[in-house]
Order: sequence, then structure tokens, then C-alpha cells
Amino acid sequence: MISRETIDEVKNRMDIVDVISDFVSLKKSGQNYKALSPFNNEKTPSFFVVPSKGIFKDFSSGKGGDSFTFVMEHEKLSYAETIRYLAKKYGVEIKEDRTSSESKEEQSEREGLYILMNFAKEYYKNILTNSEEGRSIGLSYFRERGFNDRTIEQFELGYALEGWELFSKEAVGKGYNKELLEKTGLVVKKEDGSSYDRFRGRVIFPVHNLAGKVIAFGARMLGKEKNQPKYINSPETDIYHKSDALYGLYQGKNAIRQQDVCYLVEGYTDVISMHQSGVENVVASSGTALTENQIKLIRRFTENITVLFDGDNAGIKAALRGIDMILRGGLNVRVLLFPDNEDPDSFSRKLGTTEFQKYLKDHTQDFVSFKANLYATEAAGDPIRKAESIKEIVSSIAVIPDPIKRSVYIQETSHLLKISEQVLLSELNKILIADRRKSEKEKVRSQDVDVPATTVDDIGTTSTIDPKSLVYYQERETIRLLLNYADQTIEEHTLTDFLLHELDDVEFTNEVFREIYIKFKNAIQENKTIDSHYFLKDGNDAVRAMVSDLMTARYDTSPHWGDKFHIYIPKEKDVLNEMALTNVLRLKFRIVQKMMDDNLQQVKKAEAVGDWDELDKALEIQTGLKKAESELAESLGIVVAK
Repeated sequence: MISRETIDEVKNRMDIVDVISDFVSLKKSGQNYKALSPFNNEKTPSFFVVPSKGIFKDFSSGKGGDSFTFVMEHEKLSYAETIRYLAKKYGVEIKEDRTSSESKEEQSEREGLYILMNFAKEYYKNILTNSEEGRSIGLSYFRERGFNDRTIEQFELGYALEGWELFSKEAVGKGYNKELLEKTGLVVKKEDGSSYDRFRGRVIFPVHNLAGKVIAFGARMLGKEKNQPKYINSPETDIYHKSDALYGLYQGKNAIRQQDVCYLVEGYTDVISMHQSGVENVVASSGTALTENQIKLIRRFTENITVLFDGDNAGIKAALRGIDMILRGGLNVRVLLFPDNEDPDSFSRKLGTTEFQKYLKDHTQDFVSFKANLYATEAAGDPIRKAESIKEIVSSIAVIPDPIKRSVYIQETSHLLKISEQVLLSELNKILIADRRKSEKEKVRSQDVDVPATTVDDIGTTSTIDPKSLVYYQERETIRLLLNYADQTIEEHTLTDFLLHELDDVEFTNEVFREIYIKFKNAIQENKTIDSHYFLKDGNDAVRAMVSDLMTARYDTSPHWGDKFHIYIPKEKDVLNEMALTNVLRLKFRIVQKMMDDNLQQVKKAEAVGDWDELDKALEIQTGLKKAESELAESLGIVVAK
């Protein structure tokens, strides 16, 4: 439905590093970029972006492709939704081949949810500034909080009118489906079949995903009605999972990446007030307990978190429970405690921008010092409580995955609490051993412990080489060369022409490799030119994943090897002639070996049943194959057993 002209314009303007940087913090690695996988939890970066080829590859999950593929995989968007998102990002006007009404009818339900949430956001924003009730109640509340017009617009704040069906009637009148309204959670359906608006008489805080799409709303009550919660939030939907979302991350992700630290607060207004105080690297868990997925989300942009505690016992106890989870996620944790009865919102307004920023800088401390001071106050004069406090601190250190960091924190704890480092290490080891044993027991309980039998052939000899695997790897190398050097010239021909001519009688055994090879073959016959981007755009999931894998080099040779150490390592392009010829010979060599292995089974089978005619035929074939193997081995300089 989106015109080809629009798609081509988006492709021309987009840059894969820029696109992926909206979701992951990339670090330069030679000519490429790397990061922790956004799809899997890992400690060592295995996610690579190759700008020169416009592709990414995630070795931990196997996912790979171009900018479109990444956004589709990461945000779970359709191809059309992805085009729309990237077109908006790069200021490309979307032209459709059909009318918008026809387009709207054919959109997927998921895309419909996003469209409806965007409509709701615009509706609430409009009510806030253009209705008497919105201005007198909602806007007045935001003004009292000190929010200026820029902040209100940046966070797209709004207001929901009093009235049971004002929003839903407006939405239905604009042509939106009532059933879809219920699926977004904006409308609540009662048992008798009637429905009402979820948000009424409240200020509205939209929750955005990393792409900037509204996926949920938080709403604060301004009156003092009994039996009504202060805040209500959108329920879980197909596009919103509260354990995977952080309020303010969309607005603050660039600042988090630049400052290399993320402040973690509790509520919506805390985030917004800190933005107004010039501290934009801040997010909130939106009143819910911090989750592992939220921690992973933060880790994409920084490995440093500073948790800001409200100055009351309830706030401290609640936030302390999240510290161990953050440490377990491999992040570095610092802590800041506000004065009694203060929170980031109230305290930032009280101090003003400059003083608030100075307070943050001067009062953050590592979590060990924080816990030590906290427990020292609680355990004053009570040796038993002090011993329990020390165990609490060591328990937190034990969840840190990095042994070097654990050692540093043990030293710090020993110094602060004046406890022997050896005693602390002994306690730490007890906890680590107990955790390891528990983990191993759970692993055994959750898995089948049957040991797979060794593969044995029909006459009882163990197979030490798998010819099928060797063929697979050589087919893989052939396709890798085609994808990376299709138009390179070798011996007055393109590499594509050379390989297709030399392998004309070869049939690939792997389904994905065969599909790619046949596409190249058909393109040559039709006088067309295709390259890796053709497969990234039009290939199925398996093809796209394989193509991105084969185009991405996980390791690069350091340029300093030649400059500093005078070690010359030739580039593939410099030895492409030799590589292409050797690959052809090796592939045929491996295929012959597989044919010999398959035929040997026929020899054994004929011998076992006494079928001498079949045996003679199979032995004749084996002799011919052995001769072919020897000739290919000689060409390759390989010695094979007689």
C-alpha cells in the first residue's frame, strides 16, 4: 500500500547505525560497531553492526538483516509499520497507492492498536489545552508542579474529561472500532455488555516505547474521592507489557548514553521534574517493582545506575529490594537518599536547577557504603543485628557476576565495617557455593539427563567424521563468497559467473543454501543482477538470518599489525582467485567423500544380505569415487588414506 517511491526514499535517507542507536548503545569496533544483544541476555557483546554493508548480526540469537529487519524484530512491527516509523524518523512523506480509508481497513490489528493509542494521546492533549475543564483543572495542576509548555509538549501530557463515555463516543464517531477500543484498555466492558471510559477526570501521562509510539497511559486523580486509587494505569495489551517498559526512556535514552549513567526514580512526575532541572538521563518503573527485563533495557544504553530513594522508610525498603536485582544483572549501582519527606519531584522544585544538579553530584554513594550506613544506624549497640547487617551486605555482593567487582566490594566492606577481609570472603564463598548447588539441582530437575548414545554404524564401528557436516561448511563458504564478492572480477569473469559455471553439476544439500544459489543462477539466466540486499529484502526469515550471518565478520584484523609489527595479512579481495578455485575443489572433494560414505553403507548392506551382484556394483562405484577423491586431493595438496 505504501508506494515504492516512499520505500526507496526511506532507504536512501536511513543509516543503520543511526536507526539501531535509538534502541541500543553501540560502541565502535574497528570499522564496525558492537553492543550487548537486545534480543538475549549476555555478558559479552555479540551484536554487530556493519555500516559498509548496511546490516546487523546478533550471534547470540542468530537474528540478522538490515535496518528494516531490526526494527521489525525489535519492535514487533509489520513491514508497513516499519516503513511508517522510519519515514517519520527521516521526514519522508508517505505516499500510498490506495486511499487512506482503504489502507485503514487493511491494517493489521496490532497496527490498529498503535493508531488508536496515538488518537487517544492527541485527544487528551487537545482536551488539556483547548477545553475549559482541561485548562482549569489539568493545566492548572501541571502549572502548580512547575511544568512549562515545552515540558508538557515533550512528554505529551493530557487530560481526560469527567464523563463516562466522552472519549469512546468521540473515537467511535471518528470511525474507530469499539472492540479495538476495549483491546487497548481505553474502554472497560461491563458484564451487562455496556462499557465506559477507563480514564475520567484525571491528568494523563502517555507511556512511550523506544520508537516513540504511545503504548499505554498513566492517569492521576486530582480530587479526593474515596475508594479511588490515586493512579490508574493501562492494563497489559498486545503492545504493552509493563515489565518491559520504563517511563521516560524514550525521552532520556540519548542523555543516558551520553552521560553513561541512568537515574532510576519511582514516578512520572519525578522524571518530568528532573528533566526540567536539566537532568534528562532518568527513568521510572512507573510504580511497579523493578523487573529483570527493565534492567536489561537500561543496560542497552549504560552499565551504570544511580537509584534515587525517597526520604522515607517505605521508599527505602522498597528500593533496596531492587538493588540486588540490578547487581545480578551485571550493572554498577550507586545510591542517593533524599532528605526526609522529600522525593525527586519536590526536592528539585525546592532547590532549583543548579543546586539540584550539585546535590546529585555530591551525595551519590556506592551501594556498600549506603547499606553499611543504613544498617549501622539500625544496629547501633546491637551486635546480633550488626552481624545480620554484614550478612545482608555480603549477600548483595554475592549476586554480582563479575568476580573482580566482588573482590573490590569485599575490600571496601572490610574497610568500612572494620571486619577482617578473610571473614567476609569466607561468608561470601559459603553463599556462592550454596547458590551454585541450588542452581545445579534446579538444572537437573528441569532437564532430561539422558546421555545421547554414540553414533555407531551397522557393523559396530564408531564414525569419527561426519561427511554431511563437512559438505555443509563448504556449501556455506560458497554462498558466503557469492554474497560478499558476487560482482568481483576473477580471470576476466565475475565471481558469480565463475562459481556457477564450475558448480553447474552440483546440487546443494542444505535447503537455505540451495535457495540462495538457485536465485543467483536464475538471475544470471535472466540477465539480472542481484546481491545480498536482494535477499535481506525479499528472503524468508531463514534466508535473511543466514545472509546477515555470512556478511558479518565477528573479528577484524587490527590495522596496527602491519603498521607496528610489520605483519602483513592479505585481505580476501587480494586472494579471491585462489579462494574461489580452492572453494570449488574443496566443495567437490567433500561431496565425493559424502558419496563414498553413503555408498559404503550400500556395500555393507549388500554384504550383510549376500546380494553379490549389488555388492559388485557398489564396489565398482566406490572405486570410481575413490579415484575422484584422490585426483581432487592432489589438486588441493591434501594427503588421503589409500
